[in-house]
Amino acid sequence: MSTPSFRFKQFEVWHDRCAMKVGTDGVLLGAWCPVEEVRGQLSDVRILDVGTGSGLIALMLAQRCPQAQIDAIDIDPDAVLQAQENFARSPWSSRLHAQYIALQNLKSEIINHKYDTIVSNPPYFVDSLKNPDFQRQTARHTDTLNYSELVQGAAELLSETGIFAVILPAESETEFLSLAQAAGLSPTRLTHVYSKPGKPMKRVLVAFKKGIGLPCETTDFYIESETSPRSEQYQELTRDFYL
Repeated sequence: MSTPSFRFKQFEVWHDRCAMKVGTDGVLLGAWCPVEEVRGQLSDVRILDVGTGSGLIALMLAQRCPQAQIDAIDIDPDAVLQAQENFARSPWSSRLHAQYIALQNLKSEIINHKYDTIVSNPPYFVDSLKNPDFQRQTARHTDTLNYSELVQGAAELLSETGIFAVILPAESETEFLSLAQAAGLSPTRLTHVYSKPGKPMKRVLVAFKKGIGLPCETTDFYIESETSPRSEQYQELTRDFYL
């Protein structure tokens, strides 16, 4: 049975009322998401976390980007309440805002600004057997936010120099890259994630920018090593977060 909360170095995430618990995918994206350009800006930095769940990724980005205002959205009301509570307990409560709204509806409401960074650990099951738990089904399946809607929404809300970053199942890479290209987005950083050397690719981390045919840095990442459940790569990436 999972514990009701997970403690990081600078914050704690309660996830007992969320369908999706704190897990490796969220930690990877929160630590990997390119924020170098955002950190270089002095003010008016805005980040959007789509499908925030417990608020884990938003909290990680708040730690990494001290000047950013972060909006976190979700269509699960229990998750939004839990994210709001996690934000209120954190050192960055004034910069974190959780809202119960779908991305599809948010698009028409944002008229005064775009986002410098948009990040999402999206629903990823397309044709698999549905979970009888409706809350968990909503969090895991693409019925409520398919890849095309996510890409189109991100392209509309992203600033001209902004970054859109996601983590996806390995088998979704080709489809998602094609949708992004059609929306005028190009991958600029792509990391293939493996559980350990010799195993099939498990996930892909991708960062997009507006433009066509931009140069892209491609790397491989291993969560485990042959001798340890946490590789040196993983330990280095997450060293600012794990106790």
